[in-house]
Amino acid sequence: MCAASLLPAVKSSVLISSVGQNVVVTQPAAKSVQLNQKVTIDCKASQQVVQHSGPQYYLAWYHQKSGEAPKALIYRTSDRLSGISSRFSGSGSGNGIDFTLTISGVQAEDSGVYYCQILSETETLTDLL
Repeated sequence: MCAASLLPAVKSSVLISSVGQNVVVTQPAAKSVQLNQKVTIDCKASQQVVQHSGPQYYLAWYHQKSGEAPKALIYRTSDRLSGISSRFSGSGSGNGIDFTLTISGVQAEDSGVYYCQILSETETLTDLL
């Protein structure tokens, strides 16, 4: 059985939140998963991320393939960008700190680095790419 190596970001991201405080985002080390299986990638913020509405917070997920620019997948916790496969889904625990990206039916092209990033209320995804 072939395995697709998924590499979540090893570095932490430090961004300025809309309330003017540093928020540190930590992610786990590399993961490997079998093709066609499901994988979850966790993201934990050092303090509560600004809430958009209901269970949605200003947090986005990106995928970066080797030698390419990062590509936005998910914004506001769980909203998929147009053209992104439904195999990708984002969720949060509701506390504004713990977030998860789930990839169902992993394919070889899903290999790469996955980043979570905190957005301020006024930032858009294009501001960050």
